[in-house]
Amino acid sequence: MTGQTTILGLESSCDDTAAAVVRQNGDQVTILSSVVFGQTGLHSAYGGVVPEIAARAHTEKLDLSVQEALQQAEIRLSDLDAIAVTAGPGLIGGVLAGVMCAKGLSAATGLPLLGVNHLAGHALTPRLTDGVAYPYLMLLVSGGHCQFLIVRGPEDFTRLGGTIDDAPGEAFDKAARLLGLPQPGGPAVEAEAMQGDAARFALP
Repeated sequence: MTGQTTILGLESSCDDTAAAVVRQNGDQVTILSSVVFGQTGLHSAYGGVVPEIAARAHTEKLDLSVQEALQQAEIRLSDLDAIAVTAGPGLIGGVLAGVMCAKGLSAATGLPLLGVNHLAGHALTPRLTDGVAYPYLMLLVSGGHCQFLIVRGPEDFTRLGGTIDDAPGEAFDKAARLLGLPQPGGPAVEAEAMQGDAARFALP
């Protein structure tokens, strides 16, 4: 690929509202800005993410995240070539908030709108950060998903397997609730585990 392309990306599929500006110039890819607004404080009392609360928080922060991402990148909307947005999978209220924000920006600017599967985003990130060559084996572990994939191209994935009914992030949150630990569960369980005795139980 030749030439320069600058894209604004929006993410709101769970409990983080995020915007970033990425520029590709030939084979060189640069993250010009990345803005994330977390919601941990809004959900901690409930023992996990509450979809309605998450969606409302996204609607409050999406415009601000876009403004800050453009400011950090030192560019204007008119400098962009396209707008990308998470179109799923995720919590439907949050996904809709992000998609509607992106549609509004696209309509106002005339810029192309790109819907992105956020799992594909996870799977392709190693190429952005480390230049990994196709094909590669990917263990995709996130709050709501756990899959083994062969990644052959931007739209070419083979799913080898995955968890049946739960994902690691969900399991950590549930374990934390049972143990009376704060949310998010992953860091809390990890902190407790660091103080444990690894030899207490004989595991296979």
